[in-house]
Amino acid sequence: MFHVVELRIVWRNDVVQTLHTQGVVVPTNAEEAPGGVRAGRSSAAGSAAEKSLRVLEAVAVPGGPHRLTDVAAAAAVPKSSTFRILASLIDQGFVRQEPESRYGVGPRLRALSALVDGGEPAGIGRVLGELQRTTGQTVHLALHSGETITYIRKLEGDQPFRTASRVGMRMPLHTTAIGKGVLAHLPAGEVAELLAATGLPRRTPNTLTTQGALYAQLEGVRSRGYALDDEENEPTIRCIGAAVLGPSGRPVGGVSVTTVTFLVPREEIESFAPALCAAAEALAPLL
Repeated sequence: MFHVVELRIVWRNDVVQTLHTQGVVVPTNAEEAPGGVRAGRSSAAGSAAEKSLRVLEAVAVPGGPHRLTDVAAAAAVPKSSTFRILASLIDQGFVRQEPESRYGVGPRLRALSALVDGGEPAGIGRVLGELQRTTGQTVHLALHSGETITYIRKLEGDQPFRTASRVGMRMPLHTTAIGKGVLAHLPAGEVAELLAATGLPRRTPNTLTTQGALYAQLEGVRSRGYALDDEENEPTIRCIGAAVLGPSGRPVGGVSVTTVTFLVPREEIESFAPALCAAAEALAPLL
């Protein structure tokens, strides 16, 4: 659904490349990227960056998620190297591993795409705008990948106060309303693995840091269809969120309404649930 027009990606080896996924050739280390930035510092670094970019482009080809074999063939990169590159891209959130060992576009790439004019379906803006107008509060849209969610859209509320969140920011699952909505719809075994991996670090005095307490909340999330973040991720910030489900019923991300605690009491934020859940359902075919 998202189309990347042009993205500049800075890799750990400080090689700066410009990624074009609409028929424009990616600069090699011998070429100069737009804006006068050299695309590479050495032939070895350029080759590594080119391979990573080709793998990323192969993952983004329509018809995904794709198998490892298909990604390697499309990228013209050895299968073993492709696997290592994909592991790094997954870790950074640019690629997402799907069921049956398939690979799709990750939330960080979608977040960057959303920053490009025309980079998302018009329906997403309409749904989020309607939710913002209905509640008068800040609205977030996030995608899930691994142990985090990544914000890809943010609409500010009518209040004069602004939250610190921004598009592209990655957040834990256990401290956010969207994250808990996602966890509530994942298989139990996968949830256990995620929680064991993260260790449930504390971000505020209200953060749930034991699996027992979190599991109890997830039961409620499943029954009512939405989750709450009661100053668990950031002091004075309270959120209500719902998962956005893909065709298989697996969560791909979520949408939330964010409030300031001294302006909106808990009872009022829960009154946003019908509009929130309707928005999550409307967003499902758009992500």
